[in-house]
Amino acid sequence: MTLPAHTDHGGDGPVVVLLHSFLMDGGMFAPQLAALDGFRCVTVDERGHGGTPAAGPFDYWDVARDVLAVLDHLGVERAAVVGTSQGGFVALRMALLAPSRVSAIAVLGTSAAAEDPAVAAGYRAVLDAWVGGGAPPEVLDGVAQICFGDFDASADKKRWASVPPEQLTLTMNALVDRDEVLSRAGEVACPALVLHGSADLAYPVERAAELADALPAAEPLVVVDDGAHFLSYTHADAVNPELKRFLDAHA
Repeated sequence: MTLPAHTDHGGDGPVVVLLHSFLMDGGMFAPQLAALDGFRCVTVDERGHGGTPAAGPFDYWDVARDVLAVLDHLGVERAAVVGTSQGGFVALRMALLAPSRVSAIAVLGTSAAAEDPAVAAGYRAVLDAWVGGGAPPEVLDGVAQICFGDFDASADKKRWASVPPEQLTLTMNALVDRDEVLSRAGEVACPALVLHGSADLAYPVERAAELADALPAAEPLVVVDDGAHFLSYTHADAVNPELKRFLDAHA
């Protein structure tokens, strides 16, 4: 396999892997890197995003193995994993695949359920419009509203418009076709923190609540008032203290 693009930001503390959302890359964690200065942070461009192309169909189990391969490459035996949205999908699967290597997980704006069929159909319609129409502005605006809420996403929309259609198709298929892992959440024994925005337009707070209830070592669910789906990016001031406190205790 080709090793995913990644950045080891250095530091002498415990290792924290930061896994980004759909359509984003490791750069979305700039607000967290300064706050987590006591840790050795590693950002990874997940398959089909940023500097890591997708050569063919894949699922989030494949992405979890990719990230474990990055840890192998860096000589890291054990790390905490922080994931936003699809990064949370990957964090959960890493904890299931290699529990001895994951010291703790923190997931934001994520779900352990399969995609709701009606929502999946809507996303496929968005994909068809995007690929067929050359990223129409109204489609980009709609996706940005789901992901960022009222946060300024102009720079991200410009970048999204240049995503190759074949990469977008592969990554969207991975998103909407993913399997559920809620039924296996009881196997994730490491400490866990679940954060969710009250204004998340992708997943209702109920998805976060059921995950926090199912994870045996989860702290109480943290709901950020008016928080958007890409919570770590749009509401870093509320998120960072919670992450720092959790990682100080468990990473």
